[in-house]
Amino acid sequence: MKQAKRKFTAVAGLLLAGTVALSACGGNNSANSGSEGSSGSGKSEPVTIKYYNWDNEAQAVTTDAMLDKFMTENPDIKVEHVVLVPGDSVEMLKKLDFLISSGEAVDVVAMPSLGAVYERATRGALAPLNDFYKQENLVPEDEYYVNPKIDGNYYGMQLTSSFNYVLLNKDALDEAGLPVPTYGWTWDDYRDYAKKLTKGEGVDKRYGTYFHTWELYMNAPAQTVMKDPFRYEDGSTILSDPSYKYFFQLRKDMENVDKSAKPYADVLAAKLNYRTEFFNEQAAMILTGSFTIPDVGNQEQYPHTFKTAFAPVPLPPKGAEPKDYEGGKYFTSGNSVVMGENSKHKDASFKLMRFMTTSDFDKRTEFSGWKKADNKAMLDRIIGENKELYDVDSLQSTLFGDDIKYLDASSVITVSTSELTKVIDDGFSKFMLSNESIDDVQKWMVDQATKIINEKESK
Repeated sequence: MKQAKRKFTAVAGLLLAGTVALSACGGNNSANSGSEGSSGSGKSEPVTIKYYNWDNEAQAVTTDAMLDKFMTENPDIKVEHVVLVPGDSVEMLKKLDFLISSGEAVDVVAMPSLGAVYERATRGALAPLNDFYKQENLVPEDEYYVNPKIDGNYYGMQLTSSFNYVLLNKDALDEAGLPVPTYGWTWDDYRDYAKKLTKGEGVDKRYGTYFHTWELYMNAPAQTVMKDPFRYEDGSTILSDPSYKYFFQLRKDMENVDKSAKPYADVLAAKLNYRTEFFNEQAAMILTGSFTIPDVGNQEQYPHTFKTAFAPVPLPPKGAEPKDYEGGKYFTSGNSVVMGENSKHKDASFKLMRFMTTSDFDKRTEFSGWKKADNKAMLDRIIGENKELYDVDSLQSTLFGDDIKYLDASSVITVSTSELTKVIDDGFSKFMLSNESIDDVQKWMVDQATKIINEKESK
């Protein structure tokens, strides 16, 4: 996540509504160049393509059922499901890179993040999709929330979407006489809610909120309302942004002044779990992601009696808006599917990609990256039998309200994410655990990030 954690990311099966039957892309596209099978009679020979991912055993069952449905509807295409490394997307990418470097013809691949797409696209390992979209009269921005693009070329279709939101203890809200927040509330409002929801003392204290140890909770605006949490669209470091000074100070004041958030030092020392902090009523609010929707109804793992409400992520107040702020649109992440540049069956691969990202399949368990999907039907399936534990109206408006808009992919390709993340972590710890001023800490962060960007990044 960016969602609970942007690395987040992170996420997945998919849901999507409306089966879209597409004819194979034709024309003189360089993706074709005689790669599809044909016979002397002019009839197409069945072709076999491979779909690579990192499914675990349970996910593979769902994927196989989806692929069976595709092959039933497209008898001229056979799909071989190749699980490179079960349950491990990081190791899967390493194995994929080895296959590509060894010359294996790669057809369709699931990618766990935008960074993974960009990295391989810039190396020439992925095929651009522009001509295929054009042949089908498709505008990517009308189809998917996020469209990874380099120099005008599109390189991936969004398979799943994950969304950030705030979980709230509805019983605690009612007790405090507070309405469920709606789109447009700010982080100043969040602070006020946290103060009013704090109750008790000592081991029985219920904090108004809980912030976990991830970067999401160190500068939430950077992680939720900006396209990239590390760099502006001009390539420079985002660590100089006014939202950093604002949110760092907000976090410290909520701990030290308001006493409405559990101290960061205690969170680090105790290695706490953010889910149990909320469901055990140690905290009345928590910023997290849509992957936690099933947890609300999971009484076996998280037994509780209160109803959970949902609210959109607060927006930065006036004076603390990020530099590249786009008026309250939210970041969304998820998995993508891409096509290998050396695929010999690009038409068939494109058809599979569109099927995977747009067809209705009742065994899917993640929200779709396709804008035209019936994600409300997916939500009903996720909620299941324990509907009484959900404030369904607030959940639906948080995810699908008319005001909720999402950012497209950043035009900046950041490869030194681990180094920049460490700068954020270290800077936040400096500020929260010492008496260093925010100005000194931010200057140190900017200097460190700029050095990394100058050495390792290109605009």
